[in-house]
Amino acid sequence: MRILLGLCCLLPLIASAQSSMQTRWAAQVDPAHPLPEYPRPQMVREQWENLNGLWDYAITDKTATAPKQYDGTIIVPYPIESALSGVKRALLPTQLLWYKKTLIKHAVQKDERILLHFGAVDWQATVYINGKEIGAHTGGYQQFSLDVTDALQQEYNDLVVSVYDPTDEGPNPHGKQVLQPQNINYTASSGIWQTVWLETVPAAHISNVQLTPDIDSGQLRIKVNATGTTKDYTIEAIASNGSSVKGNVNSTLILPVSNAHYWSPNDPFLYNLSVRLLYKGKVTDTIGSYFGMRKISVQNERLYLNNQYTFHLGVLDQGFWPDGLYTAPTDDALQFDIRAIRNMGFNTIRKHIKIEPDRWYYYADKLGVLVWQDMVTCANGSREAQEEFEKENKENISQLYNHPSIVVWVLFNEGWARYNQEDLTKALKKADPSRLVDGHSGENYDRGSPENPNDKWAGSDLTDVHEYPGPGLAPALPGKARVLGEWGGVRVATPSHQWNPAEGWGYIQVSAAGFASKYAFMLRHLALYEEEGLSGAIYTQPFDVETEENGLITYDREVIKIPSEKMRQIHSALQPNANSYADQLQLQLADTANPDNQYAALLAQYKQGKKDPEFIRSLAQMAVRVNDKVNASRLSGDFIRTTPDLYTRANLKFIGQFTNSVTDPGFQFFLKNRERIDAVSGQGQAEQKVMNIIFRDEIMPFLTSQGNTPNWTMFEKHITTLYGDPGEEIYLRARAIHSLNNNDWNNFSAAIVPYILKYGERVSASELNIFGAFVSANADRLYKLGKKKEAIEWEEKALAMVAEKDKPAIKVALEEMKKEK
Repeated sequence: MRILLGLCCLLPLIASAQSSMQTRWAAQVDPAHPLPEYPRPQMVREQWENLNGLWDYAITDKTATAPKQYDGTIIVPYPIESALSGVKRALLPTQLLWYKKTLIKHAVQKDERILLHFGAVDWQATVYINGKEIGAHTGGYQQFSLDVTDALQQEYNDLVVSVYDPTDEGPNPHGKQVLQPQNINYTASSGIWQTVWLETVPAAHISNVQLTPDIDSGQLRIKVNATGTTKDYTIEAIASNGSSVKGNVNSTLILPVSNAHYWSPNDPFLYNLSVRLLYKGKVTDTIGSYFGMRKISVQNERLYLNNQYTFHLGVLDQGFWPDGLYTAPTDDALQFDIRAIRNMGFNTIRKHIKIEPDRWYYYADKLGVLVWQDMVTCANGSREAQEEFEKENKENISQLYNHPSIVVWVLFNEGWARYNQEDLTKALKKADPSRLVDGHSGENYDRGSPENPNDKWAGSDLTDVHEYPGPGLAPALPGKARVLGEWGGVRVATPSHQWNPAEGWGYIQVSAAGFASKYAFMLRHLALYEEEGLSGAIYTQPFDVETEENGLITYDREVIKIPSEKMRQIHSALQPNANSYADQLQLQLADTANPDNQYAALLAQYKQGKKDPEFIRSLAQMAVRVNDKVNASRLSGDFIRTTPDLYTRANLKFIGQFTNSVTDPGFQFFLKNRERIDAVSGQGQAEQKVMNIIFRDEIMPFLTSQGNTPNWTMFEKHITTLYGDPGEEIYLRARAIHSLNNNDWNNFSAAIVPYILKYGERVSASELNIFGAFVSANADRLYKLGKKKEAIEWEEKALAMVAEKDKPAIKVALEEMKKEK
């Protein structure tokens, strides 16, 4: 066996992380009163208090009790990892996040209750008032409420919330949140990320309303649930068209809606609805709501809306923000996304493995867009994860049930943690027969899916494939509509509007100047597939997301890459009403000229003294693109010298991009500041970067010049004098591997022992096992040479190094060596 003399086993330098990118709405955030709007538009009451704003926060060990001292203040409801929270810290799976706020108890009547509502807390929340636990909730996307009336004292009360969120290391559905962002996965959002509020209600009050439109029979089915003693209580529902119905609590009522005004993206008409709880004929509780009369169905293997064929021309919207992550900066920002998507001529949004706040769906209802709602992906294949996935799915359906915009539930995506697909698809359809179910979006991307030539989408209303860049066409199956669940992914890099230019990517790339013609060409092919039977297509994606730069609009929502009027014109072949979706939005048009043409002029400005860090960063990236290596290195050195805070992930990633040689300015920065860099980037990251460079610049030339018998002793002094421990570590590793590959057992012995003793904790388990095998081979060699004592010592070292599955064979060999002749 021969070991490759390289560093492929070492960790990547620095994971992708937040940049300083902001949206225009960040400046509008009032830290004392962020997101002040009523958070639940389908159950509106008058008596409520918004608790968003400045709270105290602390991060502790997972086993800790409530802290006595807090670390600072956080702006709720922005995730702690976000810039808008004012904290921008990662929460680890070994930690708890604590929130604290003082509540003032307002006067309530004897028969009134105070409810504490949370829009969403990711993932496990425990709530305390005045030191007493009053409730808990598990689930990162679902609303929950607690009756806190009896826990509140007069005047001031301490509200404390503890949160545990393992992100991608637990059984929790977490969508595309990961601890170390990369490619299609993004920065995590932990803790409170939707509005927190108090609401005063009667002791017997409306707790839930379920609304199901039926346009074929001209009626709305209403089920009203109430909490508290409901004897002698009745329900009355009054629609804005004058129709009304009365009936019993917790039963289904039929509201006539004759000559219904249908809801659709072309005419998103909504009826207002007032629901009253009455005690012996007297109104005791009232909520304001609304509904839309619409029907979604599959007819003739096509998608029909309100019994008319409607092509679903949509986008894959992931709901991430550069400054708020999972949480939009303001309510205007939240609705902007839907307006921008409609403005481009789309009538459909696939909300990708994220559940949004209620107000997002309210705007989808009000503005008019068809929504395909994904379930949030099952975390892994464990039974614990599957049970949590199924529990949260039921809550998702109940929470979002009343929104007329939602027309499709998407169960699984591309086989991610897929299991028991047919049964779960049928169960989802049974839970909500009023909508379509897409049991497996992108089944063709599921490499583990069992072959079933008869029906790969058993129980599903759709056949759904993904095709990048595409487009593509799903297979025809009886009774099912054919859709393209994802396609596109065309990257158009937009300088000065990128999260991390060094890592930006897409499935294919075109220039800004060539994007419109490329997109129009792809849409012509899509129109051909529509003629063959395609009923819907979801383009990836409306907005760039972190390093994924295949959006039609940049991540900061500032630059549109094809003019909106041009987009609507292109879409009109599939969406005849596209031009009627025009909206007045503030968006720049992408510069179709090559920005690198300005390089010479910008470099002249730099040489004349312009040295602000952001200018240098942008110019350095440009220098790389035009292959000006000398100035790229010089610019990176100036960036290190002029930037006040180098120890952010984005800055460290940028410096790392320009640090590829021991002569580069960033090399000494990484060598001398390893601990500070690792505190930001992760254990061992700086060390590995430095060792990679030492290996390429020092060790490889040394070995090339020395052949099979290098003078290791002389070289060791040189390498350790210049580079300290990192130099010694990579030297010992290289010496051990080179010696093994050349059967030089003496040099192998001289290197492997200090390497394992001093640096063994950083050696991967797989590499340690490989070295252990060779240590055992050396022991066998010594034993055959009659050096039994030394052989036993080496075999004992091998036993300590190898994996458990390999230990029995080593133990047998060791016992044989120990036997006396």
